[in-house]
Amino acid sequence: MPPKVTSQDVARAAGVSQPTVSRVFTPGVKVSAALEEKVRNAAHDLGYRPNTLARSLITGQSMTIGLIVAYLDNPFYTEALEKMSRTLKERGYNIMIFMAANHASDVDGVVHDLLDHQVDGIILASVSASSALTERLLEEGVPLILFNRGHSDQTISSVTSANHQGGRKVAEFLIAGQHQRIAHISGWQGASTGYDRCAGFLEVMAEHGHSAPTVVDGLFSREAAAAATRSLFATSRTPDAIFVGNDHMAFSVIETLQTELDIEIGTDVSIVGYDDVAMSAWPSFELTTVRQPANRMVDAVVDQLIAQIEGKDLTPKQVEIDGPLIIRRSARIPKGWSE
Repeated sequence: MPPKVTSQDVARAAGVSQPTVSRVFTPGVKVSAALEEKVRNAAHDLGYRPNTLARSLITGQSMTIGLIVAYLDNPFYTEALEKMSRTLKERGYNIMIFMAANHASDVDGVVHDLLDHQVDGIILASVSASSALTERLLEEGVPLILFNRGHSDQTISSVTSANHQGGRKVAEFLIAGQHQRIAHISGWQGASTGYDRCAGFLEVMAEHGHSAPTVVDGLFSREAAAAATRSLFATSRTPDAIFVGNDHMAFSVIETLQTELDIEIGTDVSIVGYDDVAMSAWPSFELTTVRQPANRMVDAVVDQLIAQIEGKDLTPKQVEIDGPLIIRRSARIPKGWSE
């Protein structure tokens, strides 16, 4: 087996010092473009790969972020995590993704595994943290931030869309469209996202004097959403509009109505979702939906987490980012509103 190429070998080939080679391969350290090109060309020719483990032992940083997510079925998370991975990479960090069931004991166990990997920070996406877990992370000095999930503990940083306001926007839109029999297949009511969207929606319905709509917990599940749809349309008072707690469930509602019940979307019944994933614009759905501004949410998470890792800003923040209602053909468009 050929001997391992070292940074000293690269330094000799490039005609620079070994510390210069280290600076080139250290994220966040600036060197001139000409010098970087010279070192990287020499490294490429020699087949050199920097020893990130050794560097982490020297700097005390692994340059790795641990991310825990409950499920990837929802396309919002696959799209958001792709953006997050790319954004962290641009900032010099790698991402390590772990899956966990959405209950505290499983999440705590996965976090303990991540701590064994010496991650510099942890992002929880669609899962919550226990108080025991947050206390341990505080003791360990490992920053934690929640993505797309709020928390009652104001010492925990989080970034979400403005879920309560989003629910209000949907109710205003459906009421303006003269709908009378409005139902809501909500996101899981054990999650802040599902609860807040539902609360904002019901708030506006009450303000306008509408009778309390039928609310079914869809659990953020396609199967549960399809079952709820069948149940709603098995009654004598079928809905003329349904607000669905996320796009992932809304696609299931649309497919169930079209393929099983022969109901025309946008004419017989209006469907509104929440997320605005790429599939929402597909001709087979053309889903009216509240946009979760994933790019801005990801940027806010990364900025806040790295600021905490680098000790620049340790103040916990709860960030809510507003997104617009995107109007398409799955819902009746009120007079004066435009697509």
